[in-house]
This record gives sequence, structure tokens and C-alpha cells, in this order.
Amino acid sequence: MSAKASVFIATSLDGFIARTDGNLDWLDAASATVPAGEDCGYSAFMESVDVLVMGRKTFEKVRTLGPWPYGDTAVIVLSRNPIPFPDDLPDCVTHSSESPAELHRRLSEQGAEKLYIDGGVTIQRFMRAGLINEMIITAIPVLLGDGIPLHGALDRDVRLNHRGTQTFDWGFVQSTYAVNATEDERPKANADK
Repeated sequence: MSAKASVFIATSLDGFIARTDGNLDWLDAASATVPAGEDCGYSAFMESVDVLVMGRKTFEKVRTLGPWPYGDTAVIVLSRNPIPFPDDLPDCVTHSSESPAELHRRLSEQGAEKLYIDGGVTIQRFMRAGLINEMIITAIPVLLGDGIPLHGALDRDVRLNHRGTQTFDWGFVQSTYAVNATEDERPKANADK
């Protein structure tokens, strides 16, 4: 069985996941408006995840935000270069230099059912490889004008099926999409029919 790859991420209303220097001050300011104990479905999402795959820049940013937030969830950090992990990280944090397709295949063969793909470049690489199945995007009511975009250049259209939208009293809008195969990737109808 092939693992389902999901994205769960917040963006500015104009589609940026961070400022150009990686700063998340705008997201911190927005998060301060969220009632205590509310996480917009993140904890429930994480409970369904077998493996979190993130890029090295995302890993390095997470390390600056305080204690390791993922507990004993398996985390794979993608980087072409080896990563010296500090001793305070759990053993479930590992490194890989595999391509998205190679990593997805390996994790699927090992029995992973749901992958959480995080980090701008990593999400874009998995999207270009046709491996993202679901996107949960929370739009934050702020315009940055510039920054690190969630989406990058694609060599084809990626069609999405809207699965639902939830609005929150503090202005967040969370939409869930299923990612469809392009026409070229869909099975062809049997010519004999």
C-alpha cells in the first residue's frame, strides 16, 4: 500500500509561509489571538501521522523555537549533506538524502500509512513528484507582500478537489483539498469498452 502524503501548513493570505529571511513573527502575532487550548486541528492531524518529512531549513527553524515539539513521532530530515543531530533529540529523528520518490517508496514498503510533508522546498519537491495527496492550508489574515512561497514552479497543472473549509472566529480560514492526478497520470479508459 502506498503511503498517503499530507501537508498541514499556515500561509499568509498572499500565499507565503515565512518572510524571505525565514522569520515567522507574523504567524506568532496571529497565534497570540487564538484561544488557549485551540490548535486548529493540528493535534488530531499529528495523531494520524506515521512519519514527518521535513527539509533541513525547516528542521533548523524548528530547533530555534524551543523544546522538540514532535515527541516520538518518526522525523526524517531531508538534506544532501549529513546532519549532526544534537544529543537532546530523540532517536526517532533521522536524516535522508533520498529523492521524494525513493523516500516515499521506502516508507510505504516499511508500512507507513501517512506522511506529513513540511517545509516549503520539501513540499514543492513532493508536489512536483506527484506524491502529495492532501493539503490542509490555514490562511492567516495578513498580507506579507513578499516571502517564501508555499508553492513553486510546476511543469503541469495540479488539480485540487475542495473537501471542506472551516472558519475560526479569530480570522483563520482552513481549507482541505485532495490532490488529483493530472489527465496524463489518470488511468486510460479501456479502448475495448
